[in-house]
Parts: sequence; C-alpha cells; structure tokens
Amino acid sequence: MAQTPTTVAKTLGRKGNRGRTPSGKPNPIDVHVGARVRLRRTLLGMSQEKLGEALGLTFQQVQKYERGANRIGASRLFDLSRVLDVPVSFFFDDMSDETKTQTPSMLSGGGLEEMPLSFEHDPMTKRETLELVRAYYRIADPGVRKRVYELAKALADAADSK
Repeated sequence: MAQTPTTVAKTLGRKGNRGRTPSGKPNPIDVHVGARVRLRRTLLGMSQEKLGEALGLTFQQVQKYERGANRIGASRLFDLSRVLDVPVSFFFDDMSDETKTQTPSMLSGGGLEEMPLSFEHDPMTKRETLELVRAYYRIADPGVRKRVYELAKALADAADSK
C-alpha cells in the first residue's frame, strides 16, 4: 500500500499540527524566522504594508509571518529574500542551539523529553536596537559614524569592567 503524507504523519505519531509545538504554540524556528523578517524589514525602514504589497499579501499576513503564527513556505521565503535583499540563509542566522532542536520531527518523537521553559530574547529584535541602527546609518559623514561606533564600544567596555 502506498503511503500518503497523512499516513506517514500518523506513522510518525504526528497529527495535523502544522508545525506547532505539542502545547499548540508556534514552533520556535518559525518564530525565529519571523523575527528575522521583521528585523530586516525594519532595518530597511519598510512598513508591513509595503512588504505585503511587494509580496502580494496583506499586512495582516506579514504580521502573522513575523510572529511565527503562520509558517513561511520555501517559495515565500525565497520571495522574502529577494524583496528584503538578503540570502535565504539570513533568516536562519543567529539561531540558538536550543531553537535548532525544535524541528517538527524532533518534537514528534526525536527524543526531546521536555520543552524549554523559555527562549532567550534576541536584542536584535528589540525596537530600541532597530531604531539605534537605523539612526546610526542615517549619519552621512563616515568619520562621525566611526566616532559614534567607537564611543558605543568604549561605553560598553567601561560597563563590562565595573
């Protein structure tokens, strides 16, 4: 008897959870990819509406992608990489080792005994960080921009030494 995707899923002990965790929450990998979409969109100064228009989507769909509520398919990820001018690999960069273990196949029987209680929040997804980076790149004079960068490094080093 030929196995259909449904029978394969049943054989592997998975239901139609559409990549969600056993608790019903969005998969952490989808959340990470969505956060990277938001990061790049914000760094470009692009609104959700503009990104949606470029992809033929509503801004609500873009919101769902960015939250990880809806999974991003391969062809859509390819479109996103082109519109946001980054390689597809960008969306998976800086993923924690813990998040990398949250694939649907691992969650459905790949040996994970319990879900992590919380996930680290990436400072690169905070609005403050994004606004700081955008402001930094609006500084037209390369010399001034370099001095601002050196000042930030010196302040961080001073805080680390306390």
